[in-house]
Amino acid sequence: MAHEILELKSVHPTTGYSHAAKAGNTLYIAGQIANGIDGNLVGPGDIESQARQVFTNLKNILEEAGGNLSHIVKMTTFLTHFDFIKGYRKVRSEYLTEPCPPNTLLIIESLALPEFMIEVEAIAVLD
Repeated sequence: MAHEILELKSVHPTTGYSHAAKAGNTLYIAGQIANGIDGNLVGPGDIESQARQVFTNLKNILEEAGGNLSHIVKMTTFLTHFDFIKGYRKVRSEYLTEPCPPNTLLIIESLALPEFMIEVEAIAVLD
């Protein structure tokens, strides 16, 4: 099946990768970090601020592609410390309603830059 790489205006520019690809009605969203649309990190050292920006990025991508957060069918979340789980879950509940989509949560040593505390990738099925 052919796929389309989406050129998005609602999130920060990328270098060496794309934010999202669409194959049929399935949207594959690359891991979102806490960069605002200007490309600058939002909330250095603050897991809740970073998580809000990550979910805002996911929301913006989905809306630009014709969907919304309820279209997410699978997520993978990367946190750089176990202590960030509570803040992540608090913010997630502000954006997603129960029951939340399946999610794999990983605690890892580092993301692409050490100041990133969270990254979330998603797969969504659009109507």
